Amino acid sequence: MSLQLNGPLNTLESPARSPIKRILVLSYSQTGQLAEITQSIVAPLQQSGHFAVHIETLRPVKPYPFPWRFFSFLDAFPESAQLVAPALQPLTLTGDEDFDLVILPYQVWFLAPSLPITAFLKHPLAKKLLAGKPVVTVIACRNMWMLAQEKMKGLLAACGARLLDNVVLVDPSPTMTTLVTTPLWLLSGKRDFLPGLPVAGVDAASIKAASRFGFALRDALQNDQERGTAPLLTGLKAANSDPNLLFSEKAGTRSFYLWGKLLRAIGEPGQWHRRPFLLLYVVFLITLILTIVPLSLLIQAALRPFLQRKFAALKQKFDEPSGSGIERMSLYEL
Repeated sequence: MSLQLNGPLNTLESPARSPIKRILVLSYSQTGQLAEITQSIVAPLQQSGHFAVHIETLRPVKPYPFPWRFFSFLDAFPESAQLVAPALQPLTLTGDEDFDLVILPYQVWFLAPSLPITAFLKHPLAKKLLAGKPVVTVIACRNMWMLAQEKMKGLLAACGARLLDNVVLVDPSPTMTTLVTTPLWLLSGKRDFLPGLPVAGVDAASIKAASRFGFALRDALQNDQERGTAPLLTGLKAANSDPNLLFSEKAGTRSFYLWGKLLRAIGEPGQWHRRPFLLLYVVFLITLILTIVPLSLLIQAALRPFLQRKFAALKQKFDEPSGSGIERMSLYEL
């Protein structure tokens, strides 16, 4: 399925003219997979007849290619890590629109929200559109998203938004496998680049099943639950965090940030004199992946009996606000 681009604004009538609720969906999907996930969630709302859904597609002035070229892929990490927003093409929104709910899907780039999403959240209109509004974030990624969501929380707080829910869909393959399959997908455009390896990305069954979140949002909105502070998607296995990956996330985030600061001091994105340092960083990153990541997983596996309480607390923290419970799954099974 493809995501409808920029739904007509003439559906966003004033409350005096129409009792329907208005939903803003922010859309940027480099590979197209996040658009499929978004469509799966949004479809029940579009089909309901009780909502006006506006999909705002974000378009960077300088587009990010897919498949990504090797150096343009690497060259995106300094700005991603530093949350330096690229320029966006003009939005179709004016900032005067009034939405009842905002759905914000995003990809994780270098353990941070993707640059086009960062650009929107730092756009002058973002505060006008999001201040006081309930927001549902939707993440599609390889498997590391916890610290990216912490950055997202900060960006939303700066806009005055209220984060009600977080939905996370991840590649189901083992961590070390996705370290191969995900880059190959991004650089080649092929999800099954190498025979014998699993298909990269979120699996089709999970994308289809994501419609449960749309049906749950439909029911919650019809009961005005978005006006409260409680999450709307509890009991639907919305976010199932893995604290075992937190050490690797912290190490990766720290290296992206420090090297990103160095590379930004060397030059702007696309400048040729960044390239030797980007190659140097690749060597450093590969060394980190081959040593620190497996070592940290082994150490945590050995210490798991002694860290159960700490890991349980971390899991509860990062699963919030929607949680990983499944008690309402039967209500929305296809």
